Amino acid sequence: MNKLRRRSTINLVKELDAFPKVPESYVETSAFGGTVSLIVFILMALLTISEFFVYQDSWMKYEYEVDTDFTSKLKIKIDITVAMKCASKILHQIQNRLREEHSLQDVLFKSALKGYFSDPVPQNDSTSNSQNSCRIHGQIFVNKVAGNFHIILGKPIDTIKGHAHFASLIRNEAALNFSHRIDHLSFGNDVPGHINPLDGTEKMTLEQNMLFQYFVTVVPTKLHTSDVSLNMHQFSVTEQERLVSNEKGSRGVSGIFIKYKLSPLMVRVTEVHMPFSVFLVRLCGIIGGIFSTSGLVHRLIGYFVDIVCCQFRLGADQSEEVSHY
Repeated sequence: MNKLRRRSTINLVKELDAFPKVPESYVETSAFGGTVSLIVFILMALLTISEFFVYQDSWMKYEYEVDTDFTSKLKIKIDITVAMKCASKILHQIQNRLREEHSLQDVLFKSALKGYFSDPVPQNDSTSNSQNSCRIHGQIFVNKVAGNFHIILGKPIDTIKGHAHFASLIRNEAALNFSHRIDHLSFGNDVPGHINPLDGTEKMTLEQNMLFQYFVTVVPTKLHTSDVSLNMHQFSVTEQERLVSNEKGSRGVSGIFIKYKLSPLMVRVTEVHMPFSVFLVRLCGIIGGIFSTSGLVHRLIGYFVDIVCCQFRLGADQSEEVSHY
C-alpha cells in the first residue's frame, strides 16, 4: 500500500511538471544551431564578466538635510602669493616717508587737501621697481556665518561703520599691483586627494588698482566611504575682476576680496555597493533573457529559411514538369 501511494504521488508530481522533456531520439542537431549556441555561450560569458565588475564597483549616494551645527568654528586654510611687497618692507617705506615729511600731521593734511586718503605728492624711488612678492599662508577660525576676508593695502583702522585701511603713506604705484596666485584655499577639514576649485588659480594684470572678487558658497558635507569617514566642506566660486577708477565711475577699493556664505543644506555622501542578492537576480535575468531571446531568434531564422527553401523547391519542381511536357 505504501508503494502504491508513493507511485501515485510521483505520478501526480510528474503531471505538474511545467518543463516537459523531449526525448533525445526526437532532437535533431544542425550546424546552424551549433553556431547559434556557441555565440550565445560567448555572449553569456562576456555579460557575466561585465556584471561581475559592476558588482565589485561602487557609486556615491547623495542625500540632503538641514545643517544644525552653528556653534562650532569653521577653519579656513589659505595660501596666496601676491605680487607686491610684504608688510615689513611696506612699513620700512612708511618710516622713510615719515622722516622726509617730519610729521604725520603734515602727511594727513596734505592728503586731506587732495582727497580722503589719497596718495601724497609722487616722488621717484629707485627701489620701487623691484619685483618682490608676498606669500600669505596659514589658517583662521571663523563663526559659521556669512563673511569675508580680504588682502588690500594699508593699515586697518576701526571705525563706527566697520574698519578702513589707511594707505596714504604708500606712494609706490607698483605696490598696488594685486596680481596673485592662489596655491590653496579650503574650508573645514583637509581631505586627502581632494582638489579645491581655486587651487592653482593665477591672476595676472599690468593695470593698477585692480579689484579681484571671489564669491564663495560653502556647502557642509559628510563623507562616508570604505576608506574614510569625516566631515568636510565643499564650495563653489564665482569670480569677478574690474579696474577701480573714480574718473570712470568704477568705485571701490583695489585688492583681493574673498566673500563666503554657508549653505543651510548639508550634503551626505555615502559609498554604496550592490547587494549580493541583487547581483544574483541580475545574473539570472541575463542568462534567462539570452536563452529566451536566442531561442526565439533561432526559430524565426529557421522559419524564414524553411519558407525560402520551400519556394525554391517548388520553383524547381515546376520547371522540371514544364520541361517534361
